[in-house]
Amino acid sequence: MARTTANKVADFFIHFCHEHGDFISNLKLQKLVYYAQAWHLALYDEPLFDEPIEAWVHGPVIPELYRKFKHYGWEPISYEPDEIELDEHTKQHLIEIIDVFGGFTAYELEQMTHNEAPWVNARQGLAIDEPSNAIISHEDMRNYYKRIASQEDDSDK
Repeated sequence: MARTTANKVADFFIHFCHEHGDFISNLKLQKLVYYAQAWHLALYDEPLFDEPIEAWVHGPVIPELYRKFKHYGWEPISYEPDEIELDEHTKQHLIEIIDVFGGFTAYELEQMTHNEAPWVNARQGLAIDEPSNAIISHEDMRNYYKRIASQEDDSDK
């Protein structure tokens, strides 16, 4: 069973950005939530949330979250979440994701995901601008990011 929901993860990121004076668009939010899920699978062998992630043209997207925030378009999300209840493990994981990926622009995050196997594999050779609702598998995320983590561990030695 997953630790939380994609909505709670998104609310955490939105609240964190607002609290620190940063702007967050729907595009950037989608990528941060994706990386939170992918790295949780890689590091802890369990999903952070159960909602599926699809391989859309602009990178990984959680459709439910996209619909919730699509009226903001490319503008910063101004919605302020209610109190967010997450366990300490989850909060620390999400802060690590922000520390690693939060400084990138939405466009940079999109380009990063376009060059990573989970999104590429899910799209199965579709043109970069061809729509898709293909699910990015947990197995692909786990394996790809676990491999990156082990390469980073090797370079630390």
